[in-house]
Amino acid sequence: MDKRTKILYGALLLVALAAPFVGGYPIFLMKVLCFALFACAFNLLIGFTGLLSFGHAMFFGSAAYFCGHAAKAWGLTPELAVVLGTLGAAIMGYFVGWLAVRRQGIYFAMVTLALSQMVYFICVQAPFTGAEDGLQSVPRGKLLGLISLRDDTAMYYFVLAVFLFGFYVIYRTIHSPFGQVLKSIRENEPRALSLGYDVDKYKLLAFVISAGLAGMAGALKALSLGLASLTDVSWQMSGEVVLMTLLGGMGTILGPFLGAATIITMQNYLSGFGSWVTVIMGITFVVCVLAFRRGIVGEIAYRLKAK
Repeated sequence: MDKRTKILYGALLLVALAAPFVGGYPIFLMKVLCFALFACAFNLLIGFTGLLSFGHAMFFGSAAYFCGHAAKAWGLTPELAVVLGTLGAAIMGYFVGWLAVRRQGIYFAMVTLALSQMVYFICVQAPFTGAEDGLQSVPRGKLLGLISLRDDTAMYYFVLAVFLFGFYVIYRTIHSPFGQVLKSIRENEPRALSLGYDVDKYKLLAFVISAGLAGMAGALKALSLGLASLTDVSWQMSGEVVLMTLLGGMGTILGPFLGAATIITMQNYLSGFGSWVTVIMGITFVVCVLAFRRGIVGEIAYRLKAK
């Protein structure tokens, strides 16, 4: 990591720490962080491994249900509920990935979409999900059994801490020898195979890590907003995370964060336009694709390198 990158990350950390005190709305900020982690986890799969999953919402939403049920019905503390949701999503990711990574391209995407729809209908029928009403009034509880998270500011810093942990895992994964192999698989899978790498195992491990971190984001969302709903496991949510990643910059570190922040901000502050929000988001996406084919962050990075 060079000096400029360290300064950038340090500045972003200071902004995140000060955000609740400089006019930031904690609930909104927590939602941004949750979806930013979701988008970063998805980007690890598509941006650095070259695998397009159309069903990543199954991990995000399932973990939200796991975490919400554990906190509400079993009375687990928030950190244990998040761990349970993350592990549940990672285990699910292992079995889904075991089936999906044997396929490539559109076939991989369709397998993940089909399995995601199966999970969706299970959530509709399962007794603990609340069906169409969702799992409501999820308690935030007390961190380590000591610190109450009922206050939005306290909850925000808990979400921020977990987000930073997840972001660090992604960063270290990308910049490790394992991450270099993932990039080689993305660029030229037959060559990686010819070099002796077990490509399917690498892709499966990347899928499990991505699923687990997506689940961590869903668990945080359930706790911070007090709700886990069918929207979290729907195919629209899977499409939304694709949009966030492409908008910010696929294959970049900060691109998915910016993309998620942009989409959540538009949904939040343009809600008065009703269904027109979807149209506005679509137009924004088209404009960005035409003007910034590498995404916002990707295009900025490309032009800086060109200079």
